[in-house]
Amino acid sequence: MGVKNYLIDGVSCAGKTTVCDELQRRGYHVIHGDRELAYWGDPKTNGPAVDDSSDEQRAWIWDVEKVRALVADQNHAATFFCGGSRNSDRFIDLFDDVFVLEIDLDTLNRRLAARPETEWGGTAQEGESFARLQHATKVGLPKNAIIIDATAPLSSVVDTILACTVAALDNPPGQAGTGENAS
Repeated sequence: MGVKNYLIDGVSCAGKTTVCDELQRRGYHVIHGDRELAYWGDPKTNGPAVDDSSDEQRAWIWDVEKVRALVADQNHAATFFCGGSRNSDRFIDLFDDVFVLEIDLDTLNRRLAARPETEWGGTAQEGESFARLQHATKVGLPKNAIIIDATAPLSSVVDTILACTVAALDNPPGQAGTGENAS
């Protein structure tokens, strides 16, 4: 979707959706990975999970072929893919930069407590089991990513991400064809 493509990942409650919404509000092209690409599946086969799958065969993953197709479409100067995927190792090489939103345990607990029960992590059992384990171990998060302190105010988090992205700085939304990389 973009000439430059960026992945924004993090543990549950790190703020991926909120950052995505703010980037979109500012006029950037975004893909809400958790809404548009994700499903419960087998991270090794990319196939859908079955109800009795073991934890090793059931994870929140993205459709790899959809990700590849979206990245190949270069209609935008920059596209931000936001969300968690436990099979990102199968497409991480497609991104120009990868960001991981990081939060402390107090922030995680506060955000989990505020979640509606209808959202993942909204029940005590879900929140305590996976989110805290993932926070402690960082399991499934991309390695060698740019770490962003997501306990900061939203505007600061987004500004920090944008400061790291050359395409976003060279060609702000609504100003295509301007900037030093314009032809």
